Amino acid sequence: MEYRDYEIMLSAVREKTDFKPETAIILGSGLGALADETDTKAIVNYNEIPDFPVSTVQGHKGRFVFGYIYKVPVVIMQGRVHYYEGYSMEKATLPIRLMKMMGAEKLILTNAAGGINFDFKCGDLMLISDHISAFVPNPLIGRNIDEFGPRFPDMSDIYNKEIREKVKKIAKENNINLKEGVYAQLTGPSYESPAEIKMLRATGADAVGMSTVCEAIVANHCGFKVCGISCISNMASGVTENPLDHKEVQECADRIAPVFKKLIKEITKNI
Repeated sequence: MEYRDYEIMLSAVREKTDFKPETAIILGSGLGALADETDTKAIVNYNEIPDFPVSTVQGHKGRFVFGYIYKVPVVIMQGRVHYYEGYSMEKATLPIRLMKMMGAEKLILTNAAGGINFDFKCGDLMLISDHISAFVPNPLIGRNIDEFGPRFPDMSDIYNKEIREKVKKIAKENNINLKEGVYAQLTGPSYESPAEIKMLRATGADAVGMSTVCEAIVANHCGFKVCGISCISNMASGVTENPLDHKEVQECADRIAPVFKKLIKEITKNI
């Protein structure tokens, strides 16, 4: 894609709303209702934007919600797009760049993840301190779009350290038990094998999922300050003897959703 393609998409959004967000939020499984609790000013469905990828996953509504959380102007992706849906990495991460063009400077990434760390349990929340991207194609492969960022972007502070310190303080003040760890992205849609989980644990991963890493790379490339939070919605394959099931993952994410939503609201307010 060319920079001009993004400008056309932005124009389509601007035909619906001129709202300028300060913070962008991508909602993972179990968090979709947060958008419904926002002081909404405008909604733009993904299918109203030319060449924009549309989410095919059940429970992902597929729209941008513009509004306020605690008077902070936000744009919320109510339903993300995944690589495993058959989109290229460029398409899957396209929304990040578009939200940057809308005016957002900070990005909160959320997801439902499998717990690899033996100290984790279903329902824990994990602040992402770093990630492992070696198991998915890099979304910056191809011709660099210089208007967004440099050819070889630095990734030494992917999840902004200053924001992480604020988030830990916020969690403590609100009596929210917040873990911290490294997140690994694999392609999906199949869950990982027990041997793959052992490999990931050996590399230093604490949680695993099918999103977020590619988005964080593109976000860093185009200048976002990034915060990432995972909901440990299941223990990864081989950690327990139970087989993995998407319905159970969704149920766990739904149970922890009230605490998760509170944390995201407080983060939005204070970062």
